[in-house]
Amino acid sequence: MNDNFDQYAEKYDAWFLKNKNVLYSELKLVAHFLKNTGDALSVGCGSGLFEMLLQQEFNITVKYGIEPSKSMAEIAEKRGMTVRIETAEDGDFGLNQYDAILFNGTPSYINDLQKAFNKTCQALRKGGRIVVIDVPKESSYALLYNLAKVLGTWDHPLLKGVQPKDPYPIEFVKAANWRTTTEKVNMLKEAGFSDFAFAQTLTRHPVYSDNTIEEPMEGFDCGDYVAICAFKNK
Repeated sequence: MNDNFDQYAEKYDAWFLKNKNVLYSELKLVAHFLKNTGDALSVGCGSGLFEMLLQQEFNITVKYGIEPSKSMAEIAEKRGMTVRIETAEDGDFGLNQYDAILFNGTPSYINDLQKAFNKTCQALRKGGRIVVIDVPKESSYALLYNLAKVLGTWDHPLLKGVQPKDPYPIEFVKAANWRTTTEKVNMLKEAGFSDFAFAQTLTRHPVYSDNTIEEPMEGFDCGDYVAICAFKNK
């Protein structure tokens, strides 16, 4: 998986910049639970694109990152982040070090997500929050992605007319393992989190999701990109 992101680091940014309404719909969702964050860590920060835009558009600072792809991390550091090249499973999050820890679009690329959530709880200060954002397995996007993953391509008659104009690069689709919202909530509870809140975006069919920028909505029952916010309860 890391090889994919090393090889296609520029392709990752290019896709988001080509699909700007999707990008800004997702950016607004990320910002929704990150106001007044204090010290914040982004797990799987990638190229730091979202973190850069959070600062520019919302004055939200996410300075620190963990990223397994060296190519991605180098871009993020050029954008002002301090990044450790580590995986979420094996990285050192520290103890009682952060006020907020963000997983934006990364849970589906973390093999041992429970281990990552456990370490997150330890790394947060008392009252700190975790913000977990991803495509839920039950969503329209994930159903399309999993079909493309099985087929090994976007260029297939079964996907003609039902996929976005510029679908997510197949290299990233093949590397992902989407989980349901319920699965992630259960893992967070197991790690020691409580006081859950949910928000969602990309509520239109994937064919039309880049037509306009959406504001975040409460809940998780109709969005193809869902945010879970929870707090350390000890």
